[in-house]
Amino acid sequence: MEQFKRLLRKLFFPKMWMTLLSIPVAAVLLIYTFAGGHKEDWIAIPAYVFSAYSLSLVCARVGLLVGHAKEDAQLIIDKVPLAHRYFSDVSFKLHISLYLSLGLNVIYAVMKFTFGLRYHSVWFGTLAVYYFLLAVMRFLLLHHANRKGFGTDRIGELQSYRLCGMILMVMNISLTGVVVLVIRKNEGFQYAGYLIYIMAMYAFYNIITAVMNVVKYRKYRSPVMSAAKVVSLAAALVFMLSLETAMLTQFGSTDSEMSRRIMTACTGAGVCTMILAMAVYMIYHATRELKYARMEEAK
Repeated sequence: MEQFKRLLRKLFFPKMWMTLLSIPVAAVLLIYTFAGGHKEDWIAIPAYVFSAYSLSLVCARVGLLVGHAKEDAQLIIDKVPLAHRYFSDVSFKLHISLYLSLGLNVIYAVMKFTFGLRYHSVWFGTLAVYYFLLAVMRFLLLHHANRKGFGTDRIGELQSYRLCGMILMVMNISLTGVVVLVIRKNEGFQYAGYLIYIMAMYAFYNIITAVMNVVKYRKYRSPVMSAAKVVSLAAALVFMLSLETAMLTQFGSTDSEMSRRIMTACTGAGVCTMILAMAVYMIYHATRELKYARMEEAK
């Protein structure tokens, strides 16, 4: 068994120069196979196998380097009190996150409102309402957290949680207006140049992180914490919708305008339905829990 482990280690963790050398060799083999028109020749199979092996070597080496980097970063973080507190204190981390997201939402709301007035655009006005409602929810959650903290006042937190659900329902009306404007007036989000690729990476990272945080923060049994992450998930879903409209605008052909509208309508309906479902659940769950919490308090 030990010999087998050593063999695997030598196979997937060879010396660095061997890993680096495998990259150009795999590239040459693939170029020769595809560009040279040899996809049906015998060379294609070893080219595919070696390129897969080279990719495995690179991934294994990157994983090893990331592991060492995390250990080094943790040593640095432990030496900086503020950084150590941010990564170890969940309450402090959520406070910082709420402050940052609140600030960004206010900036976006003011910008969209200003553009709406200047250009007499219903599109910018609707977006301003959306970002304003996001800012209101985050302000309410931050206000409660600053007064009572997290997990100390369950009734107060449930009330804030339910209020956020109600605001989400109102926000969904604004979002529906955004989707309708995109479909009817063919308006949408646009990003200059290669910025769209950066936005795409951020959008996928944002949605994955938001989903993970909604699940992760449930264990703390703090409705305000959960509400903050649900709001982030709603914002991430809308960001994905905006990315789709931007990509369809930038990469779609003029002949496919109807298909773009259909895709936007389907995605927009899906996002609005998910946000509405989250809002209904928040209101129902908070109302039910408030009933039980008040009964327990009355005993």
